[in-house]
Amino acid sequence: MSTSSTVDRAFRTALHDAADAALDTGASLLASDPAADAELVRRGEEFVAAAWRRGWQPADLVRIVRRELDDLHVHLVTTLVRGQAPRDVPRGPRWTAQLDELTAGPAPGADRADPADRFSRTDRFSRATAVLELYRLLVRLPALEPLDDAAAPDEHGRLPESRMLGRIRALLAKAEATGFPEEAEALSAKAQELMARHSVDEALLAARVPSGRTPDACRIGVEPPYEQTKAVLLDTIATANHCRAVWNEPLGFSTVVGFASDLEAVELLYTSLLVQATTAMTKAEAAQRAGGRRRTKTFRQSFLAAYAHRVGARLAATAEAQVSDDLLPVLASREAAVTGRLDRMFPETTTTRLRGVSDEAGWVEGARAADDAQVEGRRRLP
Repeated sequence: MSTSSTVDRAFRTALHDAADAALDTGASLLASDPAADAELVRRGEEFVAAAWRRGWQPADLVRIVRRELDDLHVHLVTTLVRGQAPRDVPRGPRWTAQLDELTAGPAPGADRADPADRFSRTDRFSRATAVLELYRLLVRLPALEPLDDAAAPDEHGRLPESRMLGRIRALLAKAEATGFPEEAEALSAKAQELMARHSVDEALLAARVPSGRTPDACRIGVEPPYEQTKAVLLDTIATANHCRAVWNEPLGFSTVVGFASDLEAVELLYTSLLVQATTAMTKAEAAQRAGGRRRTKTFRQSFLAAYAHRVGARLAATAEAQVSDDLLPVLASREAAVTGRLDRMFPETTTTRLRGVSDEAGWVEGARAADDAQVEGRRRLP
């Protein structure tokens, strides 16, 4: 029997049948034919290439595999992505950045036991089972809205980062690291002030020297638990920074539409404020337990909902403070372009009501934490 026939039989048996018995039969076929290994990898690269054509990007694949399977499968898909660069799809700067990240470091999830080592030491049947579980997922991935990289890459195909965004990144890193709420507040405030000024500067430059750039889009993972309130936080950050966000609950990400520099700011601030919110929530819970109250899911959900609501108001105030009346037509034109791009990508969206926000103590503590992470520009740092 040829290696191709072995793989075909295993796929017919296991990929389109969710039963464990079908998976075991397919894995047994592959385990009994070591010569089929190379063909199995080649087929995996074909599945990855098909995912590119359906609108998926490297970070999307890694994220969905981590969400649905485990670290071993993340190692497998990362290896396939590294070996299958996009050939027949546009490869923009975000593609390059995602592939560079996968190539430069260990596979995501490898901070525990090394999955590559686990995979190499396991038996052939277990390895074949893991591969088939991964391929089952890949062949069932739906098509996604295509994301063109509208931003201009540098000569290496990468998206250049401005000096301002570098300063913002450094400020947010310090805000995450400090153990003093007042310092974190001041650092976050300065970061959002710089983001707002940077966005206005970019808009003015585009108005004076039209570049032909159009709004871009990126996907940002919204990880469990409490995905709904995290998606609300991301939405408020996007809105305050002249972007729009649409949450895909089943696949665990939001698509954010905006101009390139604003998208970068949204990604940075969402990551930083989520870290700060989680730290503050953990401390608030510890205080609640010390007072004799048990930790509850509704406390956390209400905490994050209040945090998102209060932070959103402060972000909006900071952004508005940077805009004078004569700038309004310029920003309105850019926001109309963003809305147009969003409507073309998502002609039908629905509004979801926030669930599980019923814990008064959680809401109060979340609002207090948002006050500590204020992003109004109160004072300049030396």
